[in-house]
Amino acid sequence: MATLTFHGAAQEVTGSCHLLEVNGCRVLLDCGMHQGGKSSEKRNAEPFPFNVNNIDAVVLSHGHLDHSGLLPKLYKDGYKGPLYCTEATANLLAVMLEDSANLHMRDVEWENKRRVRAGKKPLEPLYDLTDVLNVLEHSHGVAYGEKVIVADGIEVCFHDAGHIIGSAIVALEFAENGESKKVVFSGDLGNPDAVLMHDPALFKQADVVLMEGTYGDRDHRSLENTLEELNEILQQAYEDEGNVIIPSFAVGRTQEMLYHLALLYTQGRLKQQKIFLDSPMGIEVTELYDDYIELLDRKDLLKLSPSNGDTFKGFLPSLTLTPTTEESMSINRIKSGAVIIAGSGMCNGGRVRHHLKHNIWRSECHVVFPGFQAGGTLGRLIVDGARHIKMFGNLFAVKAQIHTLGGFSAHAGQSQLLDWAGNFTNHPRFYLVHGEAEALKVLQKTLSEKLGLQADIPTEGAVTTI
Repeated sequence: MATLTFHGAAQEVTGSCHLLEVNGCRVLLDCGMHQGGKSSEKRNAEPFPFNVNNIDAVVLSHGHLDHSGLLPKLYKDGYKGPLYCTEATANLLAVMLEDSANLHMRDVEWENKRRVRAGKKPLEPLYDLTDVLNVLEHSHGVAYGEKVIVADGIEVCFHDAGHIIGSAIVALEFAENGESKKVVFSGDLGNPDAVLMHDPALFKQADVVLMEGTYGDRDHRSLENTLEELNEILQQAYEDEGNVIIPSFAVGRTQEMLYHLALLYTQGRLKQQKIFLDSPMGIEVTELYDDYIELLDRKDLLKLSPSNGDTFKGFLPSLTLTPTTEESMSINRIKSGAVIIAGSGMCNGGRVRHHLKHNIWRSECHVVFPGFQAGGTLGRLIVDGARHIKMFGNLFAVKAQIHTLGGFSAHAGQSQLLDWAGNFTNHPRFYLVHGEAEALKVLQKTLSEKLGLQADIPTEGAVTTI
């Protein structure tokens, strides 16, 4: 019997990793990093819970690190097989994994200095740039809709998930004992109300569906209302003579925020004259979005450029890109009138922490969270109302005004998840992944009550037959 083992994103929103075993072949779906503080770092350092050398192929839904971040470790630990993903994702990995490796090696270097002073044994990095290169050399970019055999008798086809550029819903088909079977892995399903991306592809038939449930317990605010709220925050910050800090994921969210700021600018509603994209990776990815402009929703682009809709990067004249450390540091001399988009999106690292250091204790400043904040992250602490936070070994009072804008989410909300699931006409068995336990329980109950669909919520390490 074919089996699925859930090795990650099981009642949590990071660490996506599922193992499909069919007729002696083993295909790994995603190999994501756990994110959320020290406990997640320890989990990332643990050996993989499967024999790396027995994997025949890896199939990647998209480039976000919680789905791709441990690929270099997989190759370092002995995997030498192929990696299949969309063409845009293959190019995105070159940016994301290199950046992740550089940050990881820097963190290990700093930790080892501390350990040497304490007389402790230094740590070995989980992976390095050589391992990233190994990942890229084994990557096979596949177009949406193209079918490819990834292992003996296992056929894969990628369909647009509408989440970030290159993101895919993965459909796997195989035969076992003369019977054809189909597994659909949603990856991260996009928010149909979001800009730039197309709506997620729909399916009619499957035997098993692995569906994400990040927002399985709630819907997002409408995009129109969320954009109005963002405009009000920007107006208030301008009147308060403070800065606006936007912690943002370099892939997807950053480009969406640039789009919305550009839209406000074209409407004459953006008062701030200093907009900074302070993320080297965010800058690279924004350029990649322009390279793959044909994958974006042309209707949204035409709102910025009615004449041609060729790009969106150039329609914000007040935008300043700050790729270097020196340019980033110079932003902190600005005390008012700036909008600063910086990573990381959950504030667990990156340049945004330096901007928080200079602004979060100032009551005239505003911090805007446009994305989900996982448990255990600094962003989650701030969103949950922490009065003080610790960064760089020091305590900082949280006096800035804190805002969350769920309507900008790149994930489908509950109603949108139900709409997507409801398109399956043969009532497949659902397994709910990539969501916190309570959200998944609500989604499980709602799927049953509204659609009559049976859904399980696997625990980490759980095995099911197909």
